[in-house]
Formats: sequence, structure tokens, C-alpha cells
Amino acid sequence: MKAYELLYFVDPAATEETRAAVMRRIEVAITENGGMVGGVEDWGKRKLAFEVDKLNEGDYTLINFRTDPSQIAELDRILRINDAVKRHMVVRRTDED
Repeated sequence: MKAYELLYFVDPAATEETRAAVMRRIEVAITENGGMVGGVEDWGKRKLAFEVDKLNEGDYTLINFRTDPSQIAELDRILRINDAVKRHMVVRRTDED
């Protein structure tokens, strides 16, 4: 398994239930095929560099995890079809391998 980190943001006006549902869905996507979630950091509201879907800020979350590289495409697909997630980025961490 390789180490990755996922950074995503949702609308800052989204409810706590929406944020929790997004987090649960991400955890299921990572762990259902043997992956492990390492750490979750809630970065809170941050100003965006440019407007995204008429938003000037986003509520950011950073997740460190380990999974098989073949599962990244499925995680990316899940994040793209989730309307609550406005933008996301998955990066391979070479410092933890």
C-alpha cells in the first residue's frame, strides 16, 4: 500500500451533517478494499484564490491515508459525483513510503 493525502473543500454554508456524510463516504471508499485512514485534519474555513461555483471561501479537510494505487481512480470518481465536494486533490506522499 502507498501513502496518499486528500485535500478537499465543501461549501462553508453546508450543514455539519453534510460534512459528516462526506467524511463517512470517503472513509468507506478508502477502507472497503483494505486501505487505512491515518489522520484527519479539519482546516476550517479558508479564503479561495479564485471564485469556485460562486464561492469565495471553502471549508477544508486534509486526510492522510494508505491504500492500493488501483483504488485511487474509484476514490476520485466518488469525489467527483458528490455534489457537496466542490474541489479535491489526491497526492501520493513519497515521504511516508
